[in-house]
Amino acid sequence: MITRDQAIELDQNDPLNKFVGQFVRTDPNLCYLDGNSLGRLPKKTIENLNNFLLNEWGAELVNGWVNWIDEAQQVGDLLGAAALGSKLGQVLVADTTSVNFYRACKAAIQARPNRKTVIIDEANFPTDRYVLQGIADELKLNLVTIQNDIKTMDGKYSESNELITPQVLETYLNEDVALVTFSVIQYRSGALNDIRQLTELVHRFGSLVVWDASHAVGVVDLQFDKNNVDLAIGCTYKYGNSGPGSPAWIYVNKKLQNEINMPIQGWFAQKDQFIMGSQFERANGMRGFQIASPSILGLRCVKTSFELIQEATLKLISQKAAIGTNMMIEIFDERLKPLGFKLATPRDSQMRGGHISIHHKDAEKIARGLRVDKNVIPDYRVPDCIRLAISPLTNTYVEIWDGMDRIAEYVKSGDFHKIGEPKTSVT
Repeated sequence: MITRDQAIELDQNDPLNKFVGQFVRTDPNLCYLDGNSLGRLPKKTIENLNNFLLNEWGAELVNGWVNWIDEAQQVGDLLGAAALGSKLGQVLVADTTSVNFYRACKAAIQARPNRKTVIIDEANFPTDRYVLQGIADELKLNLVTIQNDIKTMDGKYSESNELITPQVLETYLNEDVALVTFSVIQYRSGALNDIRQLTELVHRFGSLVVWDASHAVGVVDLQFDKNNVDLAIGCTYKYGNSGPGSPAWIYVNKKLQNEINMPIQGWFAQKDQFIMGSQFERANGMRGFQIASPSILGLRCVKTSFELIQEATLKLISQKAAIGTNMMIEIFDERLKPLGFKLATPRDSQMRGGHISIHHKDAEKIARGLRVDKNVIPDYRVPDCIRLAISPLTNTYVEIWDGMDRIAEYVKSGDFHKIGEPKTSVT
């Protein structure tokens, strides 16, 4: 098993180690293994926001819009280049993930008007399933849900790790399918779906694909242009380190920009915005997919974080994620598996992102107890899942090692049984 000294050596040779000190760390003893839910605060963000508040909003007032008016597109271009493998003019940073998912899915469905079937999977993130259920009800569509959810409390774990394979998907495809939508990384198991293969397969049937990259952006080396992705959406507050509730993004491949129409038409998408015309006429390019005034404060957070990601490069970030999750799995095999844990994440590093998922019958108590008793912050998902993440720009290998060590010792001690009832519904 890997030792702590080996983790120290990995940090000494880590080309990304210089970025760790660029994030706020108020407790040096904390093992923060929840970067896949909320990333740490970059120190530069504090500086940039203070400058914006005092020298732009405070000093310029409404005159600042001369410079802010195109910022959602400009930050979108940065995010696309830094994290999505996207050329300019295909990404917009605005609104929420849910709003963007609704818009992308409905636009794709309306682009295939004679088709009445849409496909999603049960392991997909709840918002995506709920939104698509609503669209299917509204448009009287046939909603097909692939049953691949690993969620269980009976010990019967799927060997698929919730992965969607081309072989499985092809059995659901036909000429009536308008839309297929999956997550790049399954939020619970951490399994990484093959974007290129699945997109190619769906295209063979003339259908469109919407990808949700919320758990992949900023940690997986995404290549949307090369993989001929149609549409994609995602958040920025996980590995993007842009803050709670930070603006989401939407990607629309240039090949589709003149073909699809967004269901919400706002004045920022109007061709001659300040003429305030009586009829909507969509602007060219990604501006035509914007709804309304963006959060400039939020955009500055995104800009700061993705400049760091661009400097670090997704190549090195994804390499560190693979090394870190390999370390987790190695420690899991040696110390957690004998304690009743089960691994639900693929062992092949090419088939996962930045987090692993481990299951235990007492997962909820263990996760809460780790926060209270051991200064380790993991992530819990019902009914028996603990997610453990490495955020390559903010975690050291030693932090990962110490966190896994504390988990093993805590569960071995049985002290988690002493934890009382939860005081909050947030997990």
